[in-house]
Amino acid sequence: MRKWLLLGQGSYFALTGVWPLLHMPSFLAVTGPKNEVRLVVTVGLLILAIGAALLTAAFLPQEEKSPQVLGFFSALAMGAVDMRYATRDEILDVYLLDALIEFTIATTWVWLFFKKQG
Repeated sequence: MRKWLLLGQGSYFALTGVWPLLHMPSFLAVTGPKNEVRLVVTVGLLILAIGAALLTAAFLPQEEKSPQVLGFFSALAMGAVDMRYATRDEILDVYLLDALIEFTIATTWVWLFFKKQG
């Protein structure tokens, strides 16, 4: 299950991170206009980097905790930002869908962690 979660979240982050880098017009058409496109690029690169780290961890023979921590907190942070600004109408409601995905990922990390503890 851990490997599948790393692969799933890593792929999701890699795809969503690279999207604005490859085609900003379609990204903005779906997510709405942005005042600071440079910040969109910066966040895209950071999300892509997290995705790459998670994908790399999925293929390592040893199970370290750091990729799980990165996966959990990055999903929680992204979901929290989506919720905060979408519910205040500062970003489009499409971000609520991303928040749902992010919170599902974070919850799955928690479930996996406690499942192994028991």
